[in-house]
Order: sequence, then structure tokens, then C-alpha cells
Amino acid sequence: MPKLKSHKGVAKRFKRTGTGKIKHKQTGKSHLLTHKTRSRKRHLKTSGLVSKADQQSIKRLLPYA
Repeated sequence: MPKLKSHKGVAKRFKRTGTGKIKHKQTGKSHLLTHKTRSRKRHLKTSGLVSKADQQSIKRLLPYA
């Protein structure tokens, strides 16, 4: 059986935690930052967890992660 390839676009955007959940970075932190408030930019630093409905499809795209 050949090896499965991981989807590189998904591999760059998502990481798996130690317990098997999938985390992602917040969107909206790359440009147009001058009009966003300091607290809003600070909250965008933190990572979030993927919802349970989307976890199965992302795990399929990352077979070995």
C-alpha cells in the first residue's frame, strides 16, 4: 500500500494538539492593522480550536499529523 500524501495547504494552516484536537490561527492579522484596536489585535494572536463538525475532514487531509 503506498503512502498517503498530506494536503500541503491544510498542513500549513492547522496543527494537531497532544490530545488529537486541531488548532488554527485566527484570521485578520496580516494587513489593514492600523484601524484595528490594540485589544482586537491582541486577541487575534491567540489560536483557536477547529469545530467538531470540521475536524473529521481536516484529519482526512492530514493522515500522519
